Amino acid sequence: MRGWLRQTAGGLPRQFWFLWTGTLINRIGSFVVLFLSIYLTSDRGFSQSQAGLVLGIYGVGGAIGTMTGGVLSDRWGRRPTLLIAQFGASALMLALGFAQTYPQILAAAFVLGLFAEGARPAFGAMMIDIVPEADRVRAFSLNYWAINLGFALAAVCAGLAAQVDYLILFVVDSTTTLITAVISLIFLAETRPARPSAEIAAVAPTGGGLGSAWRDRVFLTFVGLNFLTVLVIFQHGSTLSLSMIADGFSATDYGTIIAVNGVLIVCGQLFVPRLIQGRDSARVLAAGALLVGAGFGLVGVAGSALALAGTVVIWTLGEMLQSPSNAATIAALAPSALRGRYQGLNSLSWQAGSALAPIFGGLMLQNAGDTALWVTCFVICALVAAGQVIAGPARSRRATQMREHEATMSDIAVK
Repeated sequence: MRGWLRQTAGGLPRQFWFLWTGTLINRIGSFVVLFLSIYLTSDRGFSQSQAGLVLGIYGVGGAIGTMTGGVLSDRWGRRPTLLIAQFGASALMLALGFAQTYPQILAAAFVLGLFAEGARPAFGAMMIDIVPEADRVRAFSLNYWAINLGFALAAVCAGLAAQVDYLILFVVDSTTTLITAVISLIFLAETRPARPSAEIAAVAPTGGGLGSAWRDRVFLTFVGLNFLTVLVIFQHGSTLSLSMIADGFSATDYGTIIAVNGVLIVCGQLFVPRLIQGRDSARVLAAGALLVGAGFGLVGVAGSALALAGTVVIWTLGEMLQSPSNAATIAALAPSALRGRYQGLNSLSWQAGSALAPIFGGLMLQNAGDTALWVTCFVICALVAAGQVIAGPARSRRATQMREHEATMSDIAVK
């Protein structure tokens, strides 16, 4: 057991563990987005489509925030970008909780998304900066494990807190975000590589601007496939809860069932690196997409809490396979001088998915019914799986070229 722990968590940089600790604390209090649709429909009396629009507006703000955060983390540095985003998000979480009118809620959700999601590119770039390539799958799995340990606790605690007062969700979320920001302020050092302009020109002939990432077709293909998967996965935080409430389940039922996702990842995620080690990442990503599609597709025929928990198990297994492979692929494809921008573009696929998923899902649920929604989710993921297999060889060639380039630049720097 001790040897397994050393292989799983040993040898990682000290700063990684500060990032990991902040992630865990922040995720334990991540109540608001998870229960926002239930809060808006059950407590505030808005319609399903209005709730979907609020979540969509949050995603739009997040999309702008991730791109801005990516550029700023390359220009200003990882640390200042992270601090501004985290302190801002803490204050705005309370603003959303105290918003009274629907326009105020829309405005607060948009600005909250801008700041909360603006931290992601800086966080991702900092992790790639400090963790050697050979240890990245382990590091990403450990970070994902922390995210979901916090998520499992948050899902259950938020369901109980919602029965007392929904405002508690916003206060706790704001507080844990503030604690994370303080950890970043005290313990995190700047990690942005000092790269000469000649290197930036070598990896990005257009001058290293945001457009260079947008013109990377190999990376854009990967981001597009990721977006389609996110479009399905984000149904768990929007239409899944609405579908369950419509079928007579309570908010506590939803919180308990969705907590299966976090519990399964907490119990099994740290074994995933060994499982996928040496395997073709494209096929791992394809298998993950199929499992995600199957899990959500079966929601349409799940009539009991136990059956719904079973669907969560299936799509969670797909998520567990995809997470470390996704993160390692992004790290391998991004030039070191442009990591923030590439992280921002990847985060954009998540924010676009979070913006469109509740709108898409809410409209389908309201107009076509839940069966059509869940079948469509399966079809989308099946197409993603095929796309991952087809696009895999081009990604492998690019990753090899990037490693050779980074090795050459390191040799030049030493000389």
